[in-house]
Amino acid sequence: MRPGLSFLLALLFFLGQAAGHLGDAGPPIPSPSFSTFPGVDSSSSFSSSSSYNGSSGSGGSVSQLFSNVTGSVDDRGTCQCSVFLPDTTFPVDRVERLEFTAHVLSQKFEKELSKVKEYVKLISVYEKKLLNLTVRIEIMEKDTISYTELDFELIKVEVKEMAKLVVQLKESFGGSSEIVDQLEVEIRNITLLVEKLETLDKNNVLAIRREIMALKTKLKECEASKGQNTPVVHPTPTPGSCDHGGVVNISKPSVVQLNWRGFSYRYGAWGKDYSPQHPNKGLYWVAPLNTDGKLLEYYRLYNTLDDLLLYVNARELQITYGQGSGTAVYNNNMYINMYNTRNIARVNLTTNTIAVTQTLPNAAYNNRFSYANVAWQDIDFAVDENGLWVIYSTEASTGNIVISKLNDTTLQVLNTWYTKQYKPSASNAFMVCGVLYATRTLNTRTEEIFYYYNTNTGKEGKLDIVVHKMQEIVQSINYNPFDRKLYVYNDGYLLNYDLFFLQNPQ
Repeated sequence: MRPGLSFLLALLFFLGQAAGHLGDAGPPIPSPSFSTFPGVDSSSSFSSSSSYNGSSGSGGSVSQLFSNVTGSVDDRGTCQCSVFLPDTTFPVDRVERLEFTAHVLSQKFEKELSKVKEYVKLISVYEKKLLNLTVRIEIMEKDTISYTELDFELIKVEVKEMAKLVVQLKESFGGSSEIVDQLEVEIRNITLLVEKLETLDKNNVLAIRREIMALKTKLKECEASKGQNTPVVHPTPTPGSCDHGGVVNISKPSVVQLNWRGFSYRYGAWGKDYSPQHPNKGLYWVAPLNTDGKLLEYYRLYNTLDDLLLYVNARELQITYGQGSGTAVYNNNMYINMYNTRNIARVNLTTNTIAVTQTLPNAAYNNRFSYANVAWQDIDFAVDENGLWVIYSTEASTGNIVISKLNDTTLQVLNTWYTKQYKPSASNAFMVCGVLYATRTLNTRTEEIFYYYNTNTGKEGKLDIVVHKMQEIVQSINYNPFDRKLYVYNDGYLLNYDLFFLQNPQ
């Protein structure tokens, strides 16, 4: 027991004794002993049967600390009573809970603060994009002749991306803010303006362009027919035949649509299956690579072009071992380069399983000799009227293009030709009737078919056929022998071209 409390209890004891002697004289009262409690000295005792209740001076505080307690006498005649002290324990557990809650709140605040900082950066980026879109739309308003269908599609895609970001920002802020609201209004205004420009088309620019192209084609045909001794562009030869003198021209691109995975999937390939047994019943296939531009993981098959255009009735399939944009489809089989190897594989499109794998002898792989501007396409498959081919390079060829004819069932190499054209100098290549045609980039809007190698004669040479494109980089080119079209994957957009051939001398 603390000294102050012992003194107080002793004082109370003597006051009680004095009161007993002044009152009725009686037998002596045994001294009470205190039961032991934490913080109480068990040796402190007093001999009084009366309870003390101070009422004056400092005794008022004592009455607040103590209350009347009924005592008891044990078998030895000792009076016992218990003293209960008030609970003044410090609330450690509540303080710990408070500290934990404060820590959790601090972590949440830091997380939300980092989100806000990230969104502030994105807002500045998209503000610049909005400014760029505004300038482009102003140009289109002033000169309606300068816009095309693809311009509208690109703007729509960008506006949709920004609209999605604004929704995310509003959800993150849990309400609204002046900057986000202003961005949302500007995006809505641009969307309405684009739709107005596209639907209004007050000068009928798009319709007139189509008419002009048709008239130009007819005019060229008339001019060509005037010369009796000059070779003319042959109408489309018989599907699957090589009754012509090679490619001499190519049409303007026809924009089919953006690939089904979206604008971010810039690398990939697409085309139409060719089967010699059923040449007019080919599937359309689209195989965008993942955003790393390397892994081929998902692809889609469509029975008709209308299904592809409407994104309906698609079979979406998954593989985990394809690499690069050099994919081709022939006779209901997809041919791919296996991931991180020089192995090639035939995938059955009906079952989506690997039917055959082979190692392509000495082939360079993993970006050793890929095309210019396109990574991971060291091994490039091609299909033409003669069957399945593969275009690649080896260390022995010092990076020059090597052409091999493959057995489309076993993937065994049947024959090989070595060219003098360095593969990384070409932007892409395709095969027509056993002739390799290579392209190169002239500028951001133009490619050129600049080189050929004829495996039938062993001759090679230069060409200068200009190929217009919609975006900067051509990722892949696939040829279909039945419709004589090139299927081009151009920075995520699906394009096709008609080829024109030299007529053989009669």
